[in-house]
Amino acid sequence: MSRERLFTGLVVAATILLVALALEAFVRLAVDDGMQFDLEMWKYAREVKRVSADPRIGHEHRPSATAHLMGVDVAINSHKFRDREIGFERTPDSLRIMMLGDSLTFGWGVPNDKTFVKRLEAMIHATGVQAEVINAGVGNYNTSMEVAAYLSEGHRFRPDILVLNYFINDAERTPRYDSHRLERTSAAYIYFASRIDVAARMLGLGSRRPWYDYLRDLYDSSSPTSGWAEVEAAVARLAEFCRARGTMVLVTNLPELRQLKPYPFERERTMVQALANRLDLPYLDLLPAVDDLEPGRLWVTPTDPHPNILADERFAAAIFDFLRARNLLRTTNHGN
Repeated sequence: MSRERLFTGLVVAATILLVALALEAFVRLAVDDGMQFDLEMWKYAREVKRVSADPRIGHEHRPSATAHLMGVDVAINSHKFRDREIGFERTPDSLRIMMLGDSLTFGWGVPNDKTFVKRLEAMIHATGVQAEVINAGVGNYNTSMEVAAYLSEGHRFRPDILVLNYFINDAERTPRYDSHRLERTSAAYIYFASRIDVAARMLGLGSRRPWYDYLRDLYDSSSPTSGWAEVEAAVARLAEFCRARGTMVLVTNLPELRQLKPYPFERERTMVQALANRLDLPYLDLLPAVDDLEPGRLWVTPTDPHPNILADERFAAAIFDFLRARNLLRTTNHGN
């Protein structure tokens, strides 16, 4: 190789490196204000999650991890839950509820005591009933992963009531992680890749589908992205497992908050309810708890439609009313 070609190659490589460093500095110093959804999810993956040894679970929280994400403090306990320390042993004469779910249950962008999990706990306490409501929500879980985690370890908490909080994207297939999937180091890569993906979906470029079509495809058995059959199998396993141990399973259906009226996923709502009915599981649709409000009032930020404090307040009240109406808010010695 001639000296001229070598020099040119070095100049090009140095230029690319400098541009990459400049973009990284720009994103970290100018763009990252602690409220950018994609960057905060990236930090969540780096600082709070790890790849699970069980491929059925996929990923999990790091025990005792802490972080500041989407404007709120996040603290994970030794059992990998966003909750205070709670032992497997039951408190005598108490009610124990565990909630399975994804980032909506986890409480993305919501202070811990304002999540619908902890609001429900406080509402039960106000009736004079001693209760623990355990938050087993993990961001980016689907139903199959939630069930796998519960059957692996969560069941050791012996809840009286297990609430399976379902969301429209829970029919996604379980991802497979390589060792570095959760450990990428470039904020610029995450930020710009996300922007390109959003633009591609809006313009319908390549294989990218609009968000509502993408979600509907998850329930279409002819679609290669559909994981609905896995959802049906997972919920059936959970129902059988819990029934044998005297744990009641409640299925709630959390709404997609980007559009409430008309709701774009009526067929999928019906499918989830039919699954619960087929397995003889009580079912609560949470769309009526919030559909009197404009969607944007319920979002964590104007660009992040995760449920905010107001939405979680509505969800907690609806779940509380459902349980109270069925005389389920009573102390028990289940599992002792």
